[in-house]
Amino acid sequence: MSEYVITINSTSDLPKDWVWEREIPVVPLNCTIGGKTYRDMYDLTAEEFYGMLENGEMAVTSQPSPQTAIDILEPILKKGKDILHLSFTSGLSGTYNSMCIAAEELREKYPERKIVVIDTLCASMGEGLLDYKALELQKEGRSLEEVAQWVEENKLKICHFFMVEDLNHLQKGGRISKTAAVIGTMVQIKPIICLDNEGKLQIIRKERGRKKGMNKIVDMAVEACEGKMPDMVMVPHGNCPEDAAYVAELVRKKIGVTNVMMNNLGPVIGGHTGAGMIAIVCMADHR
Repeated sequence: MSEYVITINSTSDLPKDWVWEREIPVVPLNCTIGGKTYRDMYDLTAEEFYGMLENGEMAVTSQPSPQTAIDILEPILKKGKDILHLSFTSGLSGTYNSMCIAAEELREKYPERKIVVIDTLCASMGEGLLDYKALELQKEGRSLEEVAQWVEENKLKICHFFMVEDLNHLQKGGRISKTAAVIGTMVQIKPIICLDNEGKLQIIRKERGRKKGMNKIVDMAVEACEGKMPDMVMVPHGNCPEDAAYVAELVRKKIGVTNVMMNNLGPVIGGHTGAGMIAIVCMADHR
């Protein structure tokens, strides 16, 4: 069995220290804010990014170029290793297409190596949870083909329940009308969003008040798990660690899970959801 490396996109929003400690290669997306372009996960801390948002700066994001992906993937191939890349959902970005273009160019140059690119149809720590599971399987000794098959068979079992604080970011992203954003903000409506089976965002309900919204996403995660205890639940958040801790504790109590990973959203996902977003990501039987 050939040695292989699992590579990911920065939109997985996994903690930097966790990623770097495991030497996981990351292909970054880009965030332009304050007149400068930064590589997601590499160049800008969460504190710096959310500080810019608070000061009124707007973020614009972009997918990685095929050349960016090649620059990160090619050194792996030069070492005689194969690659399994788990890509950010095609439902929200052209990243998967860029990764496929890069992979095709590299296959021509390294025909003896395997390069598999999977569209995870997941985002943020939903993508991160799939990465986590794949890495665990690799540690168990599963082959590239076995891990790739597992990911394809299970990616639509990753459930994402997002509560967004600021409707204006959704409006600027074209998800709701400007009128709805203004009215919703005035009456403290908190939209709850999921990813559908095409990896696209869907507003599935609205709660009035932040506490009710946080409690609701916990209840939705409990219902999705249907009495089964997952081995890992992830709680991404937009620079609101106290609320994330509250949600994580509810998850521990109501689901029984002991392993909960929390982390700030990076600039790319955070640029679309804004500060105050909080989510629960878990694995169930289906979305």
